[in-house]
Amino acid sequence: MKRSHLLLLSITFALLHVQVQAQTSEVPVKTIAALDVPRYLGTWYEIAKFPNWFQRKCVSNTKAVYSIKSDGNLRVLNSCKPAEGDAAEAEGTARQIGAKDSPKLEVRFAPAWLSFLPMVWGNYWVIDLDSQYQLAAVSDPRREYLWILSRTPQIDPKAYEELLGRLEAQQFDVRKLELTPQKN
Repeated sequence: MKRSHLLLLSITFALLHVQVQAQTSEVPVKTIAALDVPRYLGTWYEIAKFPNWFQRKCVSNTKAVYSIKSDGNLRVLNSCKPAEGDAAEAEGTARQIGAKDSPKLEVRFAPAWLSFLPMVWGNYWVIDLDSQYQLAAVSDPRREYLWILSRTPQIDPKAYEELLGRLEAQQFDVRKLELTPQKN
């Protein structure tokens, strides 16, 4: 009996060690060096995303429009076409974290009176962006979310494949990406 307990304990510690090793060897998510917010403003079409609970009703035409608010933060207006009904919209606020050119932002769609609560803010890190500000990838430090965004509803397949390669180099499982239909 003691031998079986010792074996079970050894296996448990071995599995815990493997899990800790996997977590500590994960490369941190790397953002772009700097974000020029005025150039980032405007409309971005969702090309693909990791599935998430808050977009479960969106089936096509997902986009985000960013504009400056009077307080210097960003207004975020997300919209999509659900399976039934007209377009759905959600308005939120984004704020930069750190320097004026920081690619790390936080976004909230909860009411303003809840903005003091840290849990209503979600990470919005720009992790890839072409020099023309036409194609972007946005995620979070834990790789739970990923969006590929474009200034146009369709993108060049070669540019998309190259972006997927850069995301794989950052240890994103690009097989989880779902393409977003953009219809007229």
